[in-house]
Amino acid sequence: MSAKRQLIIAEIPRLRRFARGLARDPVLADDLVQDCLERALQRVHLWQSGTNMRAWLFTILRNLYINQIRKQTRRGVETPYDEMLDSAGSTGPNQEQSLAVRDMKQALAQLPEDQRETLLLVGLEGMSYKETAEIQGVPVGTVMSRLSRGRQALRHLMEAGTTAPKNSRLRRVK
Repeated sequence: MSAKRQLIIAEIPRLRRFARGLARDPVLADDLVQDCLERALQRVHLWQSGTNMRAWLFTILRNLYINQIRKQTRRGVETPYDEMLDSAGSTGPNQEQSLAVRDMKQALAQLPEDQRETLLLVGLEGMSYKETAEIQGVPVGTVMSRLSRGRQALRHLMEAGTTAPKNSRLRRVK
């Protein structure tokens, strides 16, 4: 197996975590990672030795996700029947840790896309500001700003119990 393929394989767990944070659905996230790996392996000859393989893969994954969102926007939102049944009659878990994880997921879901993505890359994946800026295609200062605003908004949502209204100031301010 080539060294490039081994580098790609080593990044799969990180890609899966990032995809799950972006997609908020394990099945969609797995499909996203599979598409990313397929595209990366088909175009591995385009990766330049000496550059950051992780940043290259995360950029591919992020671009695939953005394209997927654009397609969904044009088609409209689909809700699986099973998901509607689960949300209609379910009760929350009793364990405090499960509640905290649920609250964090809900709070993250309410953040603007750019802030959530930045928080996931820096906070969850431990990427540097420079790597995150490279993946997102923005200056490092923008990453720092998004991270600061995202952390502040997340803290506010967690303290408020993640019940911020849809049109609150936590939504994207351009």
